[in-house]
Amino acid sequence: MSRRTDNHHRAATICRAATGLPHRICLGWAEAGLIDYRQPVPDAEDAGQRLLESLLVAELADGLREGDLRDGALFGFTSARPTRGALDLELHPAMADPVLATVLPRIDQDHGGLRGVPGLRIVPTGRSWALIHLPGRAAVHLVHPDPDWRPVLPEHGDGLTQLWRRNRHRLHPAEAADLRERAGAGADPGSAAARDWLNSRLLRRPRLLGAAGAAHGSANVYTHGGEDLVVEWCCAVERDELERRLRRSGLAQRPGQLPERLRDQPWFPGEIAMGGAFVTLRRGPCYAPDASARRHG
Repeated sequence: MSRRTDNHHRAATICRAATGLPHRICLGWAEAGLIDYRQPVPDAEDAGQRLLESLLVAELADGLREGDLRDGALFGFTSARPTRGALDLELHPAMADPVLATVLPRIDQDHGGLRGVPGLRIVPTGRSWALIHLPGRAAVHLVHPDPDWRPVLPEHGDGLTQLWRRNRHRLHPAEAADLRERAGAGADPGSAAARDWLNSRLLRRPRLLGAAGAAHGSANVYTHGGEDLVVEWCCAVERDELERRLRRSGLAQRPGQLPERLRDQPWFPGEIAMGGAFVTLRRGPCYAPDASARRHG
């Protein structure tokens, strides 16, 4: 086997482990030059696509924090088919409706106003569904293991207005204001761009993060004020091993468009930094009832 062929298989093996795609698809991408062993998962080339994927990660991290994250599907997805211009995500069947209820935008008077991803809309695409972001028409296509699946979509309620139902083709003023505020937040567009790169890459690697919830089906995932991500879990995989797998998948490989930051140097074990954005991995003790019973049995 030539060195080039060996590198193709190396990239394909990492791609398969990160996304859940068949090896033959990843190998075809490697042979076509779409991926390599340094960046074995395709990045989203368009800034609008990265923004959408980043907003989805932040909303799902905080919105599903108290939910039952099944079978290690920390964001509700079991596998991904990422390309440079699009992203297909396979929904965990038990998480499909909670995912949509979390990300679709609504005004919730009991919880301080706008919730969900501003500008997000759901549209049918034949027998499937897609999440479209109105500002740039970026899209994430949803795949369900049941080909006849139809989502149970959230309704209006007392103090609850589903903006995606009321404003199907245009932004509600609250959504437009939220997006403007995000664009101007912190006066540091470089950090915002880096966060979009990093979050987008996390969404495109569902199988790797799934290891954090593999033992008991759940993990605590949240953001610091809607920004940098924290993953906390117990059992199944050591922190250093999960960090190694994520780094090997190209998660922290800095794109040429982003300047290097002093903050890119990790401040403590388990921190993965890139362009001034970061994700923190924390593995703690196990409090699962079955584990407690084994310890005292």
